[in-house]
Amino acid sequence: MTPRPESSGSRPKGTAGEKIPEQPTAAQKKSAAKKTAVPKQAAAKKATAPAKKAAVKKTAATRSPATKATAKKAAPAKTTAKKAVEKKAVAKKAAPEKATATKATAEKVAATKATAEKTTAKKTTAKKATTKKATATKATATKAVAKKATTKKAVAKKATTTKAAATKSTATKTTGTKATAAKPPAKKAPTKKAPAKKATTKKATAGGNTAGDSTAAQAQTVPPEMELAVSPAVGSADRDRLLNGTHHNPHSVLGAHPVPGGIAFRAFRPYALSVTVVAGEVRTELQNDGEGFFSGLLPLREVPEYRLLVAYEGTVLDTEDAYRFLPTLGDLDLHLIGEGRHEELWTALGAHPMTHQGVTGTRFSVWAPNALGVRVAGTFNFWDGTGHVMRSLGSSGVWELFLPDIGEGELYKFEITRPDGSKTMRADPMARRTEVPPATSSVITSSGYEWSDTEWLARRAEAPAHEAPFSVYEVHLPSWRPGLTYRQLAEQLPGYVKNLGFTHVELMPVAEHPFGGSWGYQVTGFYAPTARLGTPDDFRYLVDSLHRAGIGVLMDWVPAHFPRDDWALAEFDGRPLYEHADPLRAAHPDWGTLEFDYGRNEVRNFLVANALYWCEEFHIDGLRVDAVASMLYLDYSREPGQWTPNEHGGRENLDAVAFLQEMNATLYRRVPGVVTIAEESTAWDGVTRATHHKGPSGFGGLGFGLKWNMGWMHDSLQYMSHEPVYRKHHHHEMTFSMVYAYSENYVLPISHDEVVHGKRSLVSKMPGDWWQQRANHRAYLGFMWAHPGKQLLFMGQEFAQGAEWSEAHGPDWWLLDPGYGAEAEHRGVRDLVRDLNTVYRATPALWRLDTDPAGFEWVVGDAADDNVLAFLRLDPEGNPLLSVSNFAPVVRPDYRLGVPEDVPAWHEAVNTDAAAYGGSDVTNPDPVKPEAQPWHGRPASIRLTLPPLSTVWLRPA
Repeated sequence: MTPRPESSGSRPKGTAGEKIPEQPTAAQKKSAAKKTAVPKQAAAKKATAPAKKAAVKKTAATRSPATKATAKKAAPAKTTAKKAVEKKAVAKKAAPEKATATKATAEKVAATKATAEKTTAKKTTAKKATTKKATATKATATKAVAKKATTKKAVAKKATTTKAAATKSTATKTTGTKATAAKPPAKKAPTKKAPAKKATTKKATAGGNTAGDSTAAQAQTVPPEMELAVSPAVGSADRDRLLNGTHHNPHSVLGAHPVPGGIAFRAFRPYALSVTVVAGEVRTELQNDGEGFFSGLLPLREVPEYRLLVAYEGTVLDTEDAYRFLPTLGDLDLHLIGEGRHEELWTALGAHPMTHQGVTGTRFSVWAPNALGVRVAGTFNFWDGTGHVMRSLGSSGVWELFLPDIGEGELYKFEITRPDGSKTMRADPMARRTEVPPATSSVITSSGYEWSDTEWLARRAEAPAHEAPFSVYEVHLPSWRPGLTYRQLAEQLPGYVKNLGFTHVELMPVAEHPFGGSWGYQVTGFYAPTARLGTPDDFRYLVDSLHRAGIGVLMDWVPAHFPRDDWALAEFDGRPLYEHADPLRAAHPDWGTLEFDYGRNEVRNFLVANALYWCEEFHIDGLRVDAVASMLYLDYSREPGQWTPNEHGGRENLDAVAFLQEMNATLYRRVPGVVTIAEESTAWDGVTRATHHKGPSGFGGLGFGLKWNMGWMHDSLQYMSHEPVYRKHHHHEMTFSMVYAYSENYVLPISHDEVVHGKRSLVSKMPGDWWQQRANHRAYLGFMWAHPGKQLLFMGQEFAQGAEWSEAHGPDWWLLDPGYGAEAEHRGVRDLVRDLNTVYRATPALWRLDTDPAGFEWVVGDAADDNVLAFLRLDPEGNPLLSVSNFAPVVRPDYRLGVPEDVPAWHEAVNTDAAAYGGSDVTNPDPVKPEAQPWHGRPASIRLTLPPLSTVWLRPA
């Protein structure tokens, strides 16, 4: 971390940049003269105190102590003092609010000082002070208690009347006038014989003053430098740092601070004409110190509750002072952030409307450890953050500021001063709402959404995903029905998905992204649903609506990389922060993006908390983690020399492995019923194994619930793309998946990636004429739904859309328009998908033992010449489902297949060649009974008519 300059903030003897006025020197040997300033509304007269020459012959043991001078809230309107005579001092109607008694030495008599303030006292009685041993008595008042200055330990033998110079002090006006600090002049008061010693004064506070005590045994005095009032103005060093945006502790300078002489008020309000402090009935206009700085010294004992009236041209703003508040983040938050263990990071960082110290406003906080300074800019300050300087919260790297009277809907960014002194304006990495792209500002928000999916959340944890029905409809929300908002989608999407029988929808990334053409996979707002379709609460409404329809919600999540936009995460505070410091490790070779530094605590925390955020704040049921393979390998898409081996000499990214393990373990611990799915295309061992179980490689499992079976997807689509006459040479492409089917918990994905960028739509991948293409399409779906693993199908493929998907216009819904000539053919494919899902969900054999070899048995897997594949799926009780696929364009009558002998009859549950689906309607309408003839190694067999290019499912009758 970059060391920051030390604060020039408050010191024990004054605030930053303030100079303690010099005291009269001993060489002067004369008493300093001061003028007493009296408030405008008080008629004040000069108060003169006699100075006496004293020659003391008694020892210290015989000296008489001075009594304590007691005072309570007295402020006389005027003070009248008569000439002092040799042995008497008579005070008439004298009740100074504050008096400082000075010490008289054995050889010299101290000159007493009286500071007068405004009063309303009615009657004052004073007793005579007799000086032989000069014992001062209490001054009592009938209704107002008067303070009285007494002479300490003064034994007068001879006294010559001299003139005492009156002390000059500047009193603060209390009727909206400017307050200035006292500056002691260096006048000399001539005396005939003995000059008085230095005298110090304390400025009276609004609550009254208690004079210092003295006793015969010990005389206690206050150091003179602590008693003189100081200038409240912000010092030059602090001014420069505040103006330049490099101050790390503005609260130590701005706001209200006790200083010698009272309470110093300092405000930094660029462009303001005046600033007035309002504390109860007191209104004090501060001195304009230039460049937006205002200051004043009020004679108060404690910092009061106060507000500021800030006058600008044409308006006056009545507001709280942002620099009077304590930090809104505690030590525990900062400790957890530093440790990388703040599982609810979104509650600590970002912009949060809140009530703090009884005041409503917004707390801003951001992690920027390399910054020299951070300021908040937004619509509330016309995008000029000069006057809204954030404070650094120690070594945490977190900057914080509570701004009163700022609420939801305001736009904001952070203005960061980089280590080189340059500035950058950044969107909030933790922003929970953003502007609609291409605008890039963050938006202050809070949620008031009331969920109604309690029943769904309780039910989803009843069974793990790999042991439950799980068929997924993948959706790109902005283009599913272009132009619809989240709330409009909530009126259409749940019903459509429910009608098709899917158990879940998977939403392509909804986190905010600047470029629509990235489909959401280049994220800049990791904590904000894209504003293109509505507010965060609108998105909550969509999720809630899907849950009420019985549909689970998965979301694509992208922790692998982020774009280089200069207003987002890239070199956020002037140095690599979220990305790895090593350029070779930071740059993603395929997408021109930056990879996260998974080894840094705060970055790992940012991502782990983000996964929790979507599941806890938006009730997301699962995360499909994108591009896991690119995270796991240091040499991913890199040539030799472009990467550095890990500490063991291997190519595994150990930091990424640890991050994924922590993310999965944390998510499963905190969110019951959640599922995580890895898009991982390599043979990494243990993607869906528990994190605490080590495999042959020595690594614990990554802890995912499911993994996309990219091998099955590639091989099966390759097989289907061949003309049927050549398929016998590629038969292994359809059977190889069973070699490794139980090494992980798999999802069979026909995703958006397979139907864009020249890959053609699913039906267009199929060979033959239009009828054969649709027949192949239907047969493939039937094979896919029966194969071990979960299913995922991208939108548009459920009704055999012929064109590739385009995010600009979405699926070709017009193909289902009754007015279109081929509508029935497309609708038939969609009806097949509905029936596949319906039978699938009702048949535990198709999902209960998806990850258990006991749930699958080949009937015939080597009939390459026939292009036939047949297998049994079994539930834990042994109840079977027989799936038979004929990938040849010919009918195969009386095709014999070995079956269990304990099933008395079989009937068709699904036939993809049925006329209702647009097929040739070659079916087995009657129950099929087994024969005692052994076949395929089984004691019984059945004879079926296999339709062309079809899949048939049979269940026990």
